[in-house]
Amino acid sequence: MKFEKSPLTTIIFFLVITGCLAQKKPNLIIVHTDEHSFRTLSCYQKLLPEDQAFVWGKGNNVDTPYIDKLADEGAICTSYYASSPVCTPSRASLVTGLYPQAAGAPENGLHLNKDAVTFAKILRDQGYATSYVGKWHLAGHSKYEFNVEDNGGFTDNRYMMTGGHAPYFHISKNGIKAVNQHMLAKLPKDEVIHLTDYFTDKTLEILERDKDKAFCLMLSIPDPHTPDYARPPYNTMYNHMDVKAPKTMAAKYTAIKPKWALGNKKSKLEAKEFDGKSLKQYFGMVKHIDDSVGRILKFLDENNLSNNTIIVFTSDHGDMFFEHNRRNKGIPYEASARIPFVIRYPNKIKAGKIINTAYTNVDFAPTILSIMDIKTDAKFHGLDTSEDFLNKEKEITSDRIVYTRKSNSWWVAATNDRYKLVIDKKEKPYLFDLEKDPDEVTNFYYDKAYANIAKMMQTELFKQLEKYNEPGLQNNKKPYIIK
Repeated sequence: MKFEKSPLTTIIFFLVITGCLAQKKPNLIIVHTDEHSFRTLSCYQKLLPEDQAFVWGKGNNVDTPYIDKLADEGAICTSYYASSPVCTPSRASLVTGLYPQAAGAPENGLHLNKDAVTFAKILRDQGYATSYVGKWHLAGHSKYEFNVEDNGGFTDNRYMMTGGHAPYFHISKNGIKAVNQHMLAKLPKDEVIHLTDYFTDKTLEILERDKDKAFCLMLSIPDPHTPDYARPPYNTMYNHMDVKAPKTMAAKYTAIKPKWALGNKKSKLEAKEFDGKSLKQYFGMVKHIDDSVGRILKFLDENNLSNNTIIVFTSDHGDMFFEHNRRNKGIPYEASARIPFVIRYPNKIKAGKIINTAYTNVDFAPTILSIMDIKTDAKFHGLDTSEDFLNKEKEITSDRIVYTRKSNSWWVAATNDRYKLVIDKKEKPYLFDLEKDPDEVTNFYYDKAYANIAKMMQTELFKQLEKYNEPGLQNNKKPYIIK
């Protein structure tokens, strides 16, 4: 019997075929941590010299197989920097593609400009379901408040929290209250949950809801920020380690330090002695985060979403953790300013790609939108570096120079994949050779052999300071010192 196609059958057949051929929009998940040393990720440890991978003693570090999986199946960036290594400015740059001064948030606790264009707003307008879970820190100094009014384009912001780093939530009929570990014995166990678990649970709930549509979700975990407490069993997981003080904590390195590296009494950033107990807790927090990433990867695999989902792991800034006798962040040393950045996009980004070219998180918005093939007329300070990620090359290296800054405009830095120039109004210029001197203890600025390097870095830095309206050029009485 001969089969005759009716007009309706032909239309249905055409729609099915074109639907199959149409490229489904890629999903995007960003896992974003807070105050996270890149040295604590084993995918970075594998690329570092032993003394840099284990600054706290040989073998003393964390194994992070799930974050490693992203790097092994995608790309890892070895010279990725925070535009300004403190929370609010860095986060503002990540979501807008602008330097903090243009995004309205050059210092901690400020509000992102209401009219700022973010990658989330652009994706929302392209039909994406946009959600944000975790710490926002772009709406003032308040803590543990939800349903932030200015959501930056993340339509579902029920679990967007203004700020705060208490380890636990007490969830009861009276609402959510942040509590520390010392209060646990007084509370019902079934009413207490660690923030990392809470925000990961909510992430998985949203992914389950949105798995059949194009989605963009950002999970911003408040750890491994101080107060350096990991929940059981992570809090005892590294007790066996005989952790050591970093060698740059020794007096011969700290006796004479640049003024920009000194902490003030109020900030308590200068470390009087090494605290190995806190470091072991920090390791535990990182392991907890990695296991949470594993939960998300498992969900993607089980729902056949892995191949069409871009997943990024990064942070807002690093953590000195006793290097150069310092705690926390805010300075241009690698441990503070350099951040982890790994990205997986199967079939689009070559597995095992290593990118050494210098970037800042100002580059994130234009780059991720381009990788997703999203067209926009938005103006960015950052560059579209998508070609570095999408080309066939296994390793990418260039001498691109990026500019970074302190949140209150005292120091500025120019960095490429090998050299770093730091200029401060109250200090002589410092030039570091990160290849010969990864500990950043030697100033090569006045070395004649580095004269051309110093000039090149300095010239490009001032071009960018002018281009991006660096406030330090206008707002302070003294010009930057160049000797």
